[in-house]
Amino acid sequence: MSTDAVLYDHPGPRARARNRILTVVFGIVLLALLFWIYKKFDDKGQWAAVLWKPFTQSSTWTDYILPGLKGTLVAAAIGMVLSLAFGILFAVGRLSDHWWVRIPSGIVVEFFRAVPLLLMMFFIFFGIPFVTEKPMSPLWAVVIALTLYNGSVLAEAFRAGVRAVPLGQSEAAYAIGMRKGQVMSQILIPQAARAMLPVIVSQLVVLVKDTALGYIISYSELLQLGVNNVAANFGNVVQAAIVAAIIYIIINATLTAVASCLSRRTRRSGKAPRRTQPQMLVEATEQ
Repeated sequence: MSTDAVLYDHPGPRARARNRILTVVFGIVLLALLFWIYKKFDDKGQWAAVLWKPFTQSSTWTDYILPGLKGTLVAAAIGMVLSLAFGILFAVGRLSDHWWVRIPSGIVVEFFRAVPLLLMMFFIFFGIPFVTEKPMSPLWAVVIALTLYNGSVLAEAFRAGVRAVPLGQSEAAYAIGMRKGQVMSQILIPQAARAMLPVIVSQLVVLVKDTALGYIISYSELLQLGVNNVAANFGNVVQAAIVAAIIYIIINATLTAVASCLSRRTRRSGKAPRRTQPQMLVEATEQ
């Protein structure tokens, strides 16, 4: 029996007709809402050409938007690498057979998952200088906070992925003499990463958006330079926010597309080659 037939009943003629009607109704309501929003903005003069004109000037992009975008991408790239490393390290720690590794790893993960990211940035940026007696770099305050929070979430994702791998995989690896570290690094973690790829990508998208919180501690990223500074100079906060939102959408859509391509490639590479009928006959004859 097909699993799909058990878990999901395909809609019949009435259900399909009802779904089409609901889709049309929802589409009409959505278009009406968008038109209402457009009309409200138009009544306030927010679509005036003078408010959009700064974005046709190269100086707006070279002085504000592109430097802000660079700051966002730099913080996001460093945060992604460190978060993935943090997640793998503490996922392995939580799966350790030794309590003195497993319990501290669990405490670290649960603590940094519970603390709000903005509060963590404040503490790192304003609290660390009291200990080191040196000013804290806004970039590293943002990166460290992103790493601790998103890395803790990814650690739980990796741990769930490892737990989801069939037990026979590790038992077979132990049976051929592999050690715990080899089983984890060569058998379980790669399969867990492949299975949890959608969750990992979703968390990395969240990480990219969370870089916007860096403007609170004066980190020069897209929200700080591309929205706040542009609006302060040209008085077009709504337009600047719309442009910044479009840029964020493009970045995250690109990240999702790359992850989808990687997922398809890993699925193809993970498939065993299909045996032809002559090959099967030869194997049966040899046996």
